[in-house]
Formats: sequence, C-alpha cells, structure tokens
Amino acid sequence: MKVATYNVNGVNGRLPVLLRWLEEAEPDVVVLQELKAPRDRFPEAAIRDLGYDAIWHGQKSWNGVALLSRVGQIHETRRGLPGDPDPSQSRYIEAAVNGILIGGLYLPNGNPRPGPKFEYKLAWFERLIDHAAGLLETGLPVMLAGDFNVMPSDLDVYKPERWIDDALFAPEVRDAYSRLLGQGWTDALRQRHLGKVIYTFWDYFRNAYGRNAGLRIDHLLLAPALAERLTDAQVDTHVRGWEKTSDHAPVWIELVDKPKPKRVKKERA
Repeated sequence: MKVATYNVNGVNGRLPVLLRWLEEAEPDVVVLQELKAPRDRFPEAAIRDLGYDAIWHGQKSWNGVALLSRVGQIHETRRGLPGDPDPSQSRYIEAAVNGILIGGLYLPNGNPRPGPKFEYKLAWFERLIDHAAGLLETGLPVMLAGDFNVMPSDLDVYKPERWIDDALFAPEVRDAYSRLLGQGWTDALRQRHLGKVIYTFWDYFRNAYGRNAGLRIDHLLLAPALAERLTDAQVDTHVRGWEKTSDHAPVWIELVDKPKPKRVKKERA
C-alpha cells in the first residue's frame, strides 16, 4: 500500500500538476494540504475520473486539507482537532481507509516570530500532541501525515544558521515535534534515510530548487502497528521541477500488507 502526502499550494491552480503526478506515481492513498479552496470549489470530478474517492475540509483562499483513496471507501472520523484554538481554519481531517486510520494535517506556519501567529502555532501543536496520544493509546494502525511546518534538526534544513529566528526552526517548535515522536511515533522518511540530507520543500526564490537549498517539513509519522510494516519512504523530488508546480514535492511510503496469523495445527491424540 502506497500512502503519500502532498502540499499542493492551491489545488485548482495546480490541478494539472496534481493529476499528472497521480497518474505517474499511482499512490493508493493521498493526503493533501493547502487546498486554498472553499468546499464547493474542490475539483472532485477530475480526481474521481482518475479513480479516487475524496473527502476534504476546505477554506476560501487559505489552508484546506483533503484525503484521496483508490483502495476502498473513506470513513471520515473527524475534521478539526479537539479543542482547536481557531476552528475556523481548515487544518485537520481524519479517516479510516483500507484498515488504516489517517490524520491529515497542515500545521500553522507561525511567522512572524514572536507574535500571535507563533503563539497560535504552539497552541495548535499542543492540541495535536494531546490528540495523537489518544490515537496511540488505541493500539490501532494509525498515521499522521502532512505539512508539519517544522524542520526537526539541522540535517533537515539548508544552512540552518540562516533559520535561527524562523518559526519553522524555533526551539519550542522542534521541542514539540520531539515530544510528539517521544510518544512512540516513527518518522518514516528519516527512519529510511538515517543521517542523509533529504528535503521536501524548496522556495520559489533564489533558484532554491536548482541549488537544492531545501527544507524537510512534510512528514509521515507511523504508530508502532504501522512502523513494522514500513518498507520504503521517498520524495518525488522531480515533481518540484515541473512547470507551475508547488514549492513542495510529494512524499510517500510503502507498507506491506499486515501478515495473517499462522494457523496452529493441533496434534492428534
């Protein structure tokens, strides 16, 4: 099963890029962020023509998250975090798909720092940590996927000294991410690329993509029941080089099917 996360940076304006990538990569389940479209402007028909069902939580001009599936019905369980400090912002959607519970998220950027946007980011992160703990306690195969807007370590940012004052690299934000992982989540991309530089975002300015001056801010976190099924995790970096593309690249993982329990033969008396 191939599960991907992709910040499309405007689902309608970049629809040709999204459709091209879906046809090429053939992911089974996709979590999208930054739709920048109200509920009635989501391009459901075009996506359904490729064989994907979809649910989405839209918002005019900003934010917005969606979940696509071509491997079974999407059973929505939640939209919005419990105790969300600003429920008017569409940043979280959760559903069960093909035996997996997936929380799709778009964590606030938080800039400028300090200020109310940074405080909102920290408050939202705390609500996510609380909700994630409850998800883990179920023991179910759960995944959190999306644009977390955090570079967890120096390895995840080009020239970290230039990002010291940025909300995506603030000590408080990295600490929150570390506490989230400390609950028992596995950072799939980092687990498969230990000690290696791998990015998911390149700014539009200063030829960042051409220089590979990127950031790793898109993550897929796996509960223990899923981490043991992880076989691969990659970034479709080339998609960032397409015309009129997002400043993010799709990130995906491969999961093997859950092994069936072996039948124990009873000995004859």
